[in-house]
Order: sequence, then C-alpha cells, then structure tokens
Amino acid sequence: MTIGLFGGSFNPIHIGHIALARQLKELAGLDEVWLMVSPQNPLKQGSSDLLDDQLRYQLARLALHGEEGIVASNYELHLPKPSYTWNTLERLRQDFPQHTFLLLIGGDNWQHFHRWYRADDIVREYQIVVYPRRGSDIDRTTLPSSVRIFDTELIDVSSTEIRDCVRRGEPVGTMVPKAIEPLARKLYLNFS
Repeated sequence: MTIGLFGGSFNPIHIGHIALARQLKELAGLDEVWLMVSPQNPLKQGSSDLLDDQLRYQLARLALHGEEGIVASNYELHLPKPSYTWNTLERLRQDFPQHTFLLLIGGDNWQHFHRWYRADDIVREYQIVVYPRRGSDIDRTTLPSSVRIFDTELIDVSSTEIRDCVRRGEPVGTMVPKAIEPLARKLYLNFS
C-alpha cells in the first residue's frame, strides 16, 4: 500500500484536517492516509495548551470512525523523544517494509523544511506532498523531483480557534466532527 503520513498535534482534530486528508488521498492516489498524532514538535517547544498525547489520539480515533482509508495513528507516540520525522519514517520503513510512505506537509512547513532534522535525507529517500497554506507561497520551479504540490481547498479553521472558542463558551459544532464535540468541549474547558 501507498500511505500518506499527515503528522500534527491535532489539538484537537477538526473538520479541516479530515477534509484535507480526503483530498490528499484522492489527489495523490494514496491507499490510506495516517493522521500521525505527534508529541511536542521539536521546533515548537513551550506550548502550554497541548492536551495529553493519548487524549488527542482518542479524539482523532473517534473523529475518524467510519472514514474510508483515513486512520488515526499513535505510532509516533511510542518512539523516543524528541520526535523527528526522519526517525519516524525510518522506523516505519523498517516495521512495515511492504508499504511505501509519503510525507504530507503544508506549505508553511515546506518553507522551513531546511530546518528539519536530516531534511536532505528525507528529500532524497522519500516522496513529499505539499499542500497550500495561507501566506505560504512556494516557487514550484525550485522543487526537488521528490516533492509535488497539490492544490487543495483551503478550509479556514484552526485548532487554536477551537480551543479559544471553548474557553469563551462559544459553539464549536461547525469546526469539529459531531462525534467528538462534547468530549472536546469538556477536555479543553477543563484543561484551560
């Protein structure tokens, strides 16, 4: 199988994540997309409102229940910290040699990709699919041959916005899947 790895904190998962995973699965011709729930991003240290790893994973599992070919994964949560994409990709290749893994990242991450641990090795060894993010312009003529851009729909919702709405007592039903709305509200209200 060809599997796209869509990593993130998913703090919490929202409708934009799921819509994007669906689009990338189709556009890139993937068999599955694994939403890889990640521990603290090494480039974003100090986030004080990051819900527990296992709770974020459980929310993602509930949100993706019944989604065809889109799976919540806690694989990275069991790897040594800090969590580096290169290490995750290499371990996946070792543990699942029958699969081909592609990295799915936003344009904002591609702009800072040179700062990632072993970025050159990732570009050389793996295919990367980049999707647009607001404010991230990428010169397509400078991309390595292993990097492709797919123009996906921009969905204007963020996990930060959801957490802020919960703290203010505002509805979040249009931003998160209905299956997780009550639990997300409770978890983030109690966490703040």
